[in-house]
Amino acid sequence: MQSAEPAAAADAAASAAAPTDAAPGAAADTAPTGWEPELEEMRRREQLAARMGGEERVARQHASGRLTVRERLELLLDPGTWRETGGLAGVGSYDDDGRLVEFAPSTMVVGQGEVDGSAVVVQGDDFTVKGGAGDDAVWRRMTWAERAAHDLRRPLVRLVDGTGGGGSVKTLASAGYAAFPSLAGGDLAIANLSRVPVVAAALGPCAGLGAARVVQSHFSVIVRGTAQLFIAGPPVVAWAMSERPDKEELGGARAQVKAGAVDNEAANEEDAMAQLKRFLSYLPPNVWTAPPVHAATDPVDRREEELLSIVPRDERRTYKMRRIVELVFDRGSVFELGARFGRSTITALARLDGKPVGVIASDPTHYGGGLTASAAEKQTRFVDMCDQFRLPVVNLVDQPGFVVGTESERAGTMRRGSRLIAAVMQARTPWCSIIVRKCFGIAGAAHGDGSRLNLRYAWPSGSWGSLPIAGGLEAAYRRELEAAEDPVALRAEIEAHLRAVTSPFRTAERFSIEHVIDPRDTRRQLCLWAAQAYDIVRQDVVSEEPIRRRGLRP
Repeated sequence: MQSAEPAAAADAAASAAAPTDAAPGAAADTAPTGWEPELEEMRRREQLAARMGGEERVARQHASGRLTVRERLELLLDPGTWRETGGLAGVGSYDDDGRLVEFAPSTMVVGQGEVDGSAVVVQGDDFTVKGGAGDDAVWRRMTWAERAAHDLRRPLVRLVDGTGGGGSVKTLASAGYAAFPSLAGGDLAIANLSRVPVVAAALGPCAGLGAARVVQSHFSVIVRGTAQLFIAGPPVVAWAMSERPDKEELGGARAQVKAGAVDNEAANEEDAMAQLKRFLSYLPPNVWTAPPVHAATDPVDRREEELLSIVPRDERRTYKMRRIVELVFDRGSVFELGARFGRSTITALARLDGKPVGVIASDPTHYGGGLTASAAEKQTRFVDMCDQFRLPVVNLVDQPGFVVGTESERAGTMRRGSRLIAAVMQARTPWCSIIVRKCFGIAGAAHGDGSRLNLRYAWPSGSWGSLPIAGGLEAAYRRELEAAEDPVALRAEIEAHLRAVTSPFRTAERFSIEHVIDPRDTRRQLCLWAAQAYDIVRQDVVSEEPIRRRGLRP
């Protein structure tokens, strides 16, 4: 026989647990009184999303030499700062009772974090899910990230791997109709270029919209060997153009940085993230803020003896302009952009006594530093960016003029050069030119805007005019030389006279050049100028319309 005491105890416990107003004999309510089941479901879905495309596809991503999107976030962002938005977005499948059976997260991760203590918005493609192709949520997530960067006035980082929101032919079958091509939402992406720094990394095969998202940025980087960028991949190219390039030939890192579609090449994904972070360190978070000034340890009055002899007396000999840049700006601060495109012009970010500046410099080892179509295009884009974010510009000039010849004409050099002239004259950021050697013709005149205060410091090696003596002498004195008994001697005599006339000191006498300086004093002069420039920048942030409005480039 069962003991009566345990039964009585059980009845008492049940009575105590029942609602006090329950009718005698009514069944106890077994429904949960809190929201723990829903929270448990939320945690389950978060765990499923964290699996990305699953173990097999994650392993396949690693086997290709690429990281997952979440590993990339860890490399990019300060530890513990990542805050994901829309982490539960994706595609779920359910059983007949409405219970979740499977869950595929969205192909794009979005959210906010910090880079070196500064807030940023991030879009990251997840190639382990559908190869990074678009899904129902990806467009909304992409638009959210663009909107967040726009409205919060924070830099936008795009980590692109795949079509980056574009579709595939398979989406036709699942959607049941063909969507009409649209640029809906593209207004935010374009608007952001005038408001906040936008940087992008090509981290895998980026095609179509993914490729567009990489290049529609202020700075882009592509990983060598594991990333490619193209309008369409090899299968489409083979069908449409009867060509058979592989992925690297069609859109590998070397091809795209040489073409100027992408700015820099990275050795690996760690290098790519480091370059994105470094670029952002020079720029303000938005156009309403001055660029960040860092504490400086490099002496302002540092004088480098090497500068005294770095430019050869023989103007036909070249020298290393990058070495001059290294010697003049803060040690270790020079970050070059687009080194393989438009190679006769160097564009870089650097610091002067801790103050970020844009650097333009001629490279005499390519076309003597002459302006090519690609160099003009590269420089125009750089000037526009510096002007938009109020980075003062230093131009180290050795410009013999436009590169001439049939190849130059076929490249539309004068058109692109005219766009550069417009960019320089429409820029309002502080500007300073160091005339290192040559400055000739229209291209030379584009070293800075002469209609406003454009401080110019010439080295004793400076030489300028409407065109160089070499070549111009033969045209101007052709008849005299043809009639001379000794044309070689006459040419040498004329050249010696012209070189005396073109001495920089003759120009300084007429105050047509403001300063002729010892090359070793260049750093000190530029640091003094940078201090003045940042006084102007800080005033402009308060008083000026931050978003530049320009006329049409010719």
